[in-house]
Parts: sequence; structure tokens; C-alpha cells
Amino acid sequence: MERLPVSTTPKIVSTLIAPEPEKAGLTRRVTGRDHHGEEVEIAVVEERPLTIYLNSQEIVTAMTIGDYPEYLALGFLRNQGMLQREDVVTKVDYDDDLEVVVVRTERKTDYEEKLRKKTRTSGCAVGTVFGDMMEGLDQIRLPETPVKTSWLYALAETINRMPSLYLAAGAIHGTVLCLEDKPLVYMEDVGRHNAVDKIAGWMFAEGADPADKIMYTTGRLTSEMVIKCAQMGIPTLVSRSGFTAWGVEIASTLGLTLIGRMRGQRFVCLSGENRLIRDAEVREKPKGPKA
Repeated sequence: MERLPVSTTPKIVSTLIAPEPEKAGLTRRVTGRDHHGEEVEIAVVEERPLTIYLNSQEIVTAMTIGDYPEYLALGFLRNQGMLQREDVVTKVDYDDDLEVVVVRTERKTDYEEKLRKKTRTSGCAVGTVFGDMMEGLDQIRLPETPVKTSWLYALAETINRMPSLYLAAGAIHGTVLCLEDKPLVYMEDVGRHNAVDKIAGWMFAEGADPADKIMYTTGRLTSEMVIKCAQMGIPTLVSRSGFTAWGVEIASTLGLTLIGRMRGQRFVCLSGENRLIRDAEVREKPKGPKA
């Protein structure tokens, strides 16, 4: 049984949490045959259920790779509006055998009505959100924190070179919390929503300030990703993948800086252009001879 200490005092974020692709239990070796019919052995990602309780109420069972279950539970509850910013978390208990995590708060909670309203999301591992997804978005005011293109280029290069479960086994999404050009917390999971929730849980537990942060993800920029990022108070969301129309629409409404299709020094900004500072010279690849 593990316990996660939850701090209510904001502090400067300086610790990097990075993927541990060699950690026991995250992958399994399996044998198959390749296109030549020859036997091959590869690593595949483990997937396991995690049931999240808030006090005495069962909230959801998520499919996850199983690392950082306490952060996942805190972040999920926070992003669903079930855990308030001012809530005092008295204890977080995780039982590995039962695959259950229980978050306990001083405030009495009852979300029976909200649990009746479920929305299946577009996450690869099929995420779930409760109640009205748009509820409270009109109250969000994101800070006008500038974003330098030199930071984005440095982040893309650094993150692409970091060890990860994706490189070891594939079938995984990564999300990275960044400060300027520095990756701070790198979480992975079978669903991008889980990876984001782990970061949200870490931020809640550590009292991290979202105003000067950048969220970098390998997944698509969907409505769910935009909403979660905005709810966390992070003004900039970046991905090497593409967009959905609703994701762009919500980002534009909220004034969130949304940058996608980021490969090398190329990207597309579809919302929040006002935060961008283009301080890095773009090195164009030399064109080859014409045919």
C-alpha cells in the first residue's frame, strides 16, 4: 500500500519525471512471426484496469499502464471537476493487488447525479468524462504568457531524444509538462487522456503554477485535450500530430494557443497566435535537384 503526500503550498517546479521504459510490469515480451514467416520476439505494452474512488464512491475504472496511479486518480478527479482547487486531500491510498486507488478529502462528496451522465471520448483507450464537458469553460481566463519558437524547437528536439515506452514498444501516447525550453514531467499511457491526467495530478499534488507552462503531447489535438489543458490553466498546447475542428473551435473561444503538426522547425498555429514570439531563424532544408 503506497501513500502519496499532497502539498497545498505552491513551490517552484524543478524536478523532471521521465519515462522508465525498462521498469518491470510496463511491457511484456511476446513471440510472433514477421512478414517472412520468421519467428520474432517483441515488447508490447501492458494494459491493466485501475478503479478510482473518491472517498466511499466508486467513480470510474480506467485502462492504464499502471505507473503513477495516485497522480492519475488525482488528475482525473481534478479534470472532471470532482476535486476542487481548494479541496484538502487527506490521503491517497493505492492497493496494487486490488488495482484500486482511493482519494480521501476533508469535504464530503457525492457525485451520483454526475455519474449518470457519461461521454465516451475519442481517446485511443476510450476515455470517459462526466457531466457537461463545456461546463465552467466560460469562466476560464488563460494568462497571456508568451511562447518563443526557440523554446518549441528545443523542446521538440529534446523530447524526441528521450527514452520512452513508445520507442521501446509503441502503442503509447506521451504528454510532457514544460517550462520554457525545459521538459519537467513526462508521462505516458495507452490513452493520451490518462497521460494528461497524470500531469494534472502531479501539478495538484505539488501545487505547481500552470501560468508559465507549456503542454506538449504526441496525440491529436481533440476537444478533450483542449478542454483538459484549459481547465488546468495551461495557456499553450503543442503537438506533433494534427487537429480536430471542434478542438480548434474551443481553443479559439478560450484564447488558448494551439500548435500542431510540429515536425522539426515546422508547425501550424490555429489559435492564440498573439502569444507566439518568432525569435528563431527557420532553417529550410535544401531543395533537391528538379527532375
